[in-house]
Amino acid sequence: MTTEKRKKSDSPVSVAESSGNVFADLGLPNPEQEMMKARLTLQIYRIIHERGLTQAQAAKSLGIRQPHVSLLMRNRAGSFSVGRLMEFLTALGQDVEIAVRPSRKEHGEMSVTIG
Repeated sequence: MTTEKRKKSDSPVSVAESSGNVFADLGLPNPEQEMMKARLTLQIYRIIHERGLTQAQAAKSLGIRQPHVSLLMRNRAGSFSVGRLMEFLTALGQDVEIAVRPSRKEHGEMSVTIG
């Protein structure tokens, strides 16, 4: 087996500052909603992991099949709505609160605060 040395490129590397939402940075549709889903899914993952639940045990608690828990554990919540993810959190004994308040901007924002 031979290995090749990579040559250092002389071309400059382009770096852009993040907006704080990777989904927006990538130009994906509905970036705020995708960020919410990612944060909710991460919290579900943390709870399942902290409790030491198997995927089968978590599936029973959440009322879904084990393959869907596997997707959640790999942060693949694409098929689940924000509302369904919130239902999973309540099934895991979490309180979920939605706060609506006037925005200082013309178009409001969506966010998730975990605490």
